[in-house]
This record gives sequence, C-alpha cells and structure tokens, in this order.
Amino acid sequence: MSLLELHGICKSFGAIQALTDVSLEVEPGEVVGLMGDNGAGKSTLVKIVAGNFPPTSGTIAVDGRPVEFHRPVDARSIGIEVVYQELALADNLTAAANVFLGRELRRRFGPFGFLDHRAMNRRASALFAELKSETRAGDLVRQMSGGQRQAVAIARTRLAQARLILMDEPTAAISVRQVAEVLDLIRRLRDSGIAIILISHRMPDVFAVADRVVVLRRGRKVADKPVASSSPEEVTGLITGALEAA
Repeated sequence: MSLLELHGICKSFGAIQALTDVSLEVEPGEVVGLMGDNGAGKSTLVKIVAGNFPPTSGTIAVDGRPVEFHRPVDARSIGIEVVYQELALADNLTAAANVFLGRELRRRFGPFGFLDHRAMNRRASALFAELKSETRAGDLVRQMSGGQRQAVAIARTRLAQARLILMDEPTAAISVRQVAEVLDLIRRLRDSGIAIILISHRMPDVFAVADRVVVLRRGRKVADKPVASSSPEEVTGLITGALEAA
C-alpha cells in the first residue's frame, strides 16, 4: 500500500491554473525526484501535500485512507514534514535548541519549570549520530556549514517521527563536499523506511539518490518513471518541452 496517493489534483488561483490533473503515489522508503522549470507547479504541489492550502479539486490519501489538510499541523500530525530551502533555523541558537524548537523538553523543580538542556543535547546528539553527521549538539547554527545546517533541519523531522519528508532544493548554494553529505543523509533516511519527495534543479543529485523521477511542465505531469529507465538528457527534454511526455 502506498504511503501517499494524490489523484487528479488541480489547483487554481483565480484565472491562473497552477496544477491540472496531477496524480502521484509515493511508497515507504522511496525517494521521488520532483523536477520541472520555474513555474511548473512543483512548489504548489508540495504546499498542497504539506497542508499550506487545499487543492481546488482532487483527492489525497495516506495509507489508503482519504485525508484533508486544512493547515500544516494537519499534515504534520500524520507524519508529513517539510525541509524548506531557507531551513527556518535560528542562527543564534545551538543545534540542539533548533532541533527542539517548539518541542522543548522541560523538568520541574517544585512549582518551577526549567528547560532540560542536558536531555535535549543528549537526544540531539543521538539523532546526529543516527544520521552519521558530524554536527555537534552544542554548536551554534550560525557557525555551521550548509551541510550541517541541513542535518539540523533533518534531525528536527526525525524528532517529529516523520514518515514522509518534502525536501525543497536541499543542495542549492552549498559546496560539493556538503552536497555529498546531504545526499548521504537522504540515503540514510530512505534506508530507515522514510519516504522523500526531493524537489531539485540539480540533475546529478536526483539521479544519485532518487528511485523515481516525476517531471512537471506547466502544471501537468509529463513523466513518472524509474530513474534507471530515464536519463538526464530525457528529463531535460521533458522540462524544456523538447519532449512531450515519457
């Protein structure tokens, strides 16, 4: 049974048709590369899955059961998390504090409550070790590399026990070494049974880690096939319109 099923998703904003009849399935432990030019509808589709706004028409099912998302917390409540390109991290806080932001652990001393920094550091360190990341719980985020910042954002989804992670351009504007670190993080998430929708303009990254590639053009799905059955040249043709469909 598919973890996520989208059927006939359409989305319009007034006279603008952003998505038309898009269907997609994602299995547990599968990485799906979502590609397309600017304005192809990738961000709109991701925001619908993340609960930022509802589709104009079409249905969403999780574990075979129909669901409706009216706000992001609805999607998060069933294990759908998003790692946005901007990451939304607090630079002045430590890695552990960012992982637990909004979910802080507390301990009580009589009538008083205190943040349990020791417990949060211990748990964050365990998450980074699980991801095989060199990120340290006590380091300030503003001193971190792009790859380490991604590790913090991903660790936050692990704390939330995500089943599906939507990753928006995770390898944009970072060094080659850091790209390799992020791709390794994606592989480890996949190997632990977490499904990932990877939104990326970087063809080598998608072909390095994705099981399937889905291409959108002008709000329509023009390809949905195993990476092993496609090629960067074919995907480029689909994105630009040189190829109609695959």
